[in-house]
Amino acid sequence: MNDSPAPDSAEARQRQAWRRNLRWICGLLAIWFTVTFVVAWFARDLRFDFFGWPFSFWVGAQGALVVYVLMAALYAWRMNRADGEADADSLAAPAPAPSQGASRGTGTDAA
Repeated sequence: MNDSPAPDSAEARQRQAWRRNLRWICGLLAIWFTVTFVVAWFARDLRFDFFGWPFSFWVGAQGALVVYVLMAALYAWRMNRADGEADADSLAAPAPAPSQGASRGTGTDAA
């Protein structure tokens, strides 16, 4: 028995969308980790001026915050785009055929 869904089923599309979402989350978490811990760990070794200030000071004071805001904006943009694609897919999918009972209007005789 093969319980995996058909390649073009709604469940398969949802799984693919979730995997894509997980890749985005993992990538953004890697950026977050790098900015938060790696750059801060090696900040004393980063001895060059950036906009007139030492780079380590700039990263600690402003750079990390800017990166966090950009990451949130990027994720929101990407998820809005994914939601739009999912809505378009659901509108393009054929509607299920109504059951026999649903095709009768109100006031029709059931017999």
